[in-house]
Amino acid sequence: MIAFQGWNDAGNAASDTAHRLAGLTDAKLGYEIDGEDFYDFQVNRPQVQTGDNGARSLIWPATQVKAGRLSNGRDLVLVEGYEPNMRWRQFCSLVTSALDSAGVTRAYLLGALLADTPHTRPIPVSQTAGDPDTAERLGLEMSTYEGPTGIVGVLGDALSRTGTDVITFWAAVPHYVSAPPCPKATLALLSKLESALDVPLDHGDLAELARAWERGVDELAERDDEVAEYVRTLEQQRDETELPEASGEAIAAEFERYLRRRES
Repeated sequence: MIAFQGWNDAGNAASDTAHRLAGLTDAKLGYEIDGEDFYDFQVNRPQVQTGDNGARSLIWPATQVKAGRLSNGRDLVLVEGYEPNMRWRQFCSLVTSALDSAGVTRAYLLGALLADTPHTRPIPVSQTAGDPDTAERLGLEMSTYEGPTGIVGVLGDALSRTGTDVITFWAAVPHYVSAPPCPKATLALLSKLESALDVPLDHGDLAELARAWERGVDELAERDDEVAEYVRTLEQQRDETELPEASGEAIAAEFERYLRRRES
């Protein structure tokens, strides 16, 4: 599972999902890619921290590869860090080498983008495959996006070329509330991963945080007639263009996931 902070991470939804997964799987640091060759420290600055004993230390930007274990006993490798500022080909080569050494055969890449979607509706999460063979085997769509890409797109291409199954999730964060965090988008990504991995994942307080976030945005919209009208327009567009998702199979699948979380 791979997520980067920065251009690919609207509302910090992707990186927050990775952080939660690290906690859920008790992930431990296995490998760290030094940021000296890949980060502009005037863009991604080192952080000063003070420990419990009062000692101060510098935390430099880096990419970490961690290993954890899912509740069903399967191993999960997590890659977390900032989107690099330079030498992307060299960076991707290091990441693909690290994942190959860990025996990774399938990679889930997480991203979040700003979109014209209402905060009052479920956060859309697209799921696409990295190559036609993976798409056919797993019954997924290929992405039709054309245009500038971030490290998620570049790394996904590099992993596909090594024979790794690449599956990418993109959450659509309402652009008019882009400031992080966006717990509703984090919850949407975590739920998608739960389905893809076919293993229950503890949502913790995410549902409560998502409801509180939505109520807060409601209150802000009520204070501005133009924003309120814009939200209503987005709601109408969404409701008119989307097919109903509450089919019998969808409801049954969600109920099964709920029961698995209760039993875990």
